[in-house]
Amino acid sequence: MDITIRAVRPEEHAALAEVTARAYLADGLLDFGEADEHLLALRDVARRAAEAEVLVAVDDTGTVLGGVALAAGPGAWADLAGQGEAEIRMLAVDRPARGRGAGEALVRACVERARTASGCRRVVLSSQVAMDAAHRIYRRVGFTRTPARDWAPVPGVTLHTYGRDI
Repeated sequence: MDITIRAVRPEEHAALAEVTARAYLADGLLDFGEADEHLLALRDVARRAAEAEVLVAVDDTGTVLGGVALAAGPGAWADLAGQGEAEIRMLAVDRPARGRGAGEALVRACVERARTASGCRRVVLSSQVAMDAAHRIYRRVGFTRTPARDWAPVPGVTLHTYGRDI
C-alpha cells in the first residue's frame, strides 16, 4: 500500500477529526474519555488547519490514515516551541492503519517542512509518557529527549518532550 503525505483538504477535516479522536480514545490518552475537553481540540481540524499546517497520510484510495499538525513557535498551537522552533502536535494514526509507516512518514514530513521554513532551526514536541510507539518513531527520525522541558498541562499529567535540530 502506498502512503501519500500532503496538506489536509477541507473535505477531509471530518475524517481526520474522527481518526484523531478514535486514536486518542482507543489508546486511553484522554483522562475523561468522551467528556475530555481536549477531545474538542482534537476534533477541530478546521481551526487547526486555519492556524497551523495540518498534514494527512492517505492511502492509494484516498482514505485518511492519520494526520499531524505543525505549528511555528511561539503561537496558538505551539505549547512548547519558541522563536526559531516548530512544534509537532496531535500526531494520530488510525489503529487499523498502524504498522505501515504512516506515523513515521508524517513525522518526517514535518521535519522537512520545518527545514524549509524561514528561521526555523529546531523541531520540538510533547508526548504522553504512555505513547511508546510514537517515542520509537521520534527516536528513529532523530529526536532526542529533552527532560528539562518536560511539563504538565494539567495536574498529574506530565508530558515528555523531544527535540531535533534541523
